[in-house]
Amino acid sequence: MGSYKSAMSASDTSFFGEPEESGEYGRHSTGILPSHVLKRLLRARHEILATEEIDEGQIQPASIDLRLGAVAWRVRASFLPGPTATVQEKLASVFMHEIDLSKGAVLETGCVYIVPLLEVAEFSHRVSGTANPKSSTGRIDVFTRLITDRAQAFDRVEPGYHGPLFAEISPRTFPVLVRKGSRLNQLRIRHGTPQFTDTQLRRLHAESPLVSGEADIDNGLALSIDLKGPPDGGGRIGWRAKRHTGVIDVDVRGALNAHDYWDSIEANAAGNLVLDPDEFYILASNEAVSIPPEFAAEMVPFNPLVGEFRVHYAGFFDPGFGYEKGRAPAARAVLEVRSREVPFILEHGQIIGRLVFERLTDPPPDVYGQRIGSHYQRQGLKLSKHFKLP
Repeated sequence: MGSYKSAMSASDTSFFGEPEESGEYGRHSTGILPSHVLKRLLRARHEILATEEIDEGQIQPASIDLRLGAVAWRVRASFLPGPTATVQEKLASVFMHEIDLSKGAVLETGCVYIVPLLEVAEFSHRVSGTANPKSSTGRIDVFTRLITDRAQAFDRVEPGYHGPLFAEISPRTFPVLVRKGSRLNQLRIRHGTPQFTDTQLRRLHAESPLVSGEADIDNGLALSIDLKGPPDGGGRIGWRAKRHTGVIDVDVRGALNAHDYWDSIEANAAGNLVLDPDEFYILASNEAVSIPPEFAAEMVPFNPLVGEFRVHYAGFFDPGFGYEKGRAPAARAVLEVRSREVPFILEHGQIIGRLVFERLTDPPPDVYGQRIGSHYQRQGLKLSKHFKLP
């Protein structure tokens, strides 16, 4: 691959503006790096690089969208390289065939693909990364994880890592059309190892309400499920994905009729829902959520104590999500839900996950919202950006 730094020229950074003082991550020495710091690092070709010019639209308030490279490798099974191997070295034992993504290609359901990304990490010893699917990726049930060389866990870039980044992609319900440059996951870059306790979370909620109603804080902020719909009762409470549909082009907005891909779920008098095994659902939280500008939040991984189902593939909440200064929380958390081996009954108000908060090193200049074209601000129950309702 050659020198990663040589792949970016000064002309690649035209949108970053005038130089800023380097070597500082913001008012706090530890935390997630905000957009203006990410731009500074990209301009300086420090920490995160790219083999092709960065697009300004990739920079989110507290993360950077990662782009697919020009090829995908179909593999027999998912894998982690382990501490002594690179991704390329492990590919030899699972490789099936290569797919050209330069003009677009369909990734089939039930298959696993490895795609090298256009972004490259050159992290210093106190800098690490955490990845997750973008919201629109999770909402179409495309299972996407980040892999690095010598990785022992998915979606983690260890402090001091220098090397390429790869996406593992496995569409679960819908076949998807992707191409070089498509963005399926995003990377948060963190300096140091900040801690945020329940005591600090309670204090933050007292200063700026994080959820509508009473806050249940215990190892994070609890979210429950809405299975009753509007206050007057009835109406749509969710969507269930159809099988054997057409292809979804991941880069095209608002082109697909929602009813060709989804069945509407209506509320019942009992306020419950039976999750069928291996079916995919879009549901919403009972609470509205607000993420203050200097913080981000993540839905903690599946907890088997709350039931035999998985919630939220794309569990990252940007700074400013649902936030309007001086107003109550303004957006519901949309939940991607899949039952496991057995049917499972969800009840209205049942806790289905917890949000863990983390501070940024600095508030970003622009937070999640309409000003930067965010698709899900003030959302209720909402499908991904690919769909329109007739």
